[in-house]
Amino acid sequence: MDASWLYMYMPIAGVNIFWPGLVLIGFSVGVIGGFFGMGGAWMVTPGLNILGFPMAFAIGTDIAHIAGKSMISTMRHSKFGNVDYKLGFVMLVGTMVGIECGAQIIMYLERLGMVGSVVRWVYVGFLMLIAFMVFYDYFKAVQKRKAGQVDGEKGAEGITWYKTFHKIKIPPMVHFKTAGFTCSAWLPITVSFVTGVLAGFLGIGGGLLRMPALVYLIGCPTHIAVGTDLFEVMISGLYGAFTYTLKGRIELIAVFVMLTGAAIGAQIGTVATKYAKGYGIRVAFGCAVLACMVSIILKQFNYSASAAAVILSAIGIICIYIMGIMFKGAANELREKRIREDAAAVV
Repeated sequence: MDASWLYMYMPIAGVNIFWPGLVLIGFSVGVIGGFFGMGGAWMVTPGLNILGFPMAFAIGTDIAHIAGKSMISTMRHSKFGNVDYKLGFVMLVGTMVGIECGAQIIMYLERLGMVGSVVRWVYVGFLMLIAFMVFYDYFKAVQKRKAGQVDGEKGAEGITWYKTFHKIKIPPMVHFKTAGFTCSAWLPITVSFVTGVLAGFLGIGGGLLRMPALVYLIGCPTHIAVGTDLFEVMISGLYGAFTYTLKGRIELIAVFVMLTGAAIGAQIGTVATKYAKGYGIRVAFGCAVLACMVSIILKQFNYSASAAAVILSAIGIICIYIMGIMFKGAANELREKRIREDAAAVV
């Protein structure tokens, strides 16, 4: 049986790509990105590379894709009051400079012929760091709850580095009303510069590191970190798409194919955050990061089929988990609403 109809030619990159894989990646990353508060590019760039895109094209195409998808998610989170726009605009200062620095490094590595291997190993290092932070934070929080030091999830914080950073009083000091804290403007600017470099270098919106950084280093509540990060991902993605378009490293056909699935998925993931607990979001995120890390290592050692199987099955399972949270939460909400209506009718 001829399966050629399952493949689409990408004229700019000059490769044939399995288009159902693009749709699946787009939908899944839409769900996962809306739920975790990031563009999901930490999965898309390796995913595109595994499907057959050269690394520089995978990075550029991914940045353009997450810009459009994050715009959809940001609008949804804004309705829930989860976006601190003041914090987001302050962070843009460092983000823009950082992205251009990262993109220039990629162009240099491409000229040396080292871009694929270097980017994959840097990815693995950062994914390992993020997974450690997430699970260490969860372990510490669980230990505190077991020891009776805190009551409930709100007080069960594991990593509280932001308390130390908030003691730094370098002017100007800025109060962020939605997030509920005051700190030196240089704290979010510095964090956003580092994540901006990563965005340009790894082809991510910066959310892979920025969402945990907003929680652990800046002190945002998890749901505010999710919405504010998506706002940052949207802006940095638009700028990243512009700079990579000028460099001729974006495959627009792939972008539109992925956005078809992402537009639907982002709505599901964003609504699911309404029904998930803070640590439920973080642990699921940690599992996704580990799966992505394993797939990149497999790709580096030329186990391309295994790498594709790991990344696609992992995002599929996590998608089902997130959709389960949404449907279960929505069903409980409707049940409680009916109970209240019945009680009111009796009165």
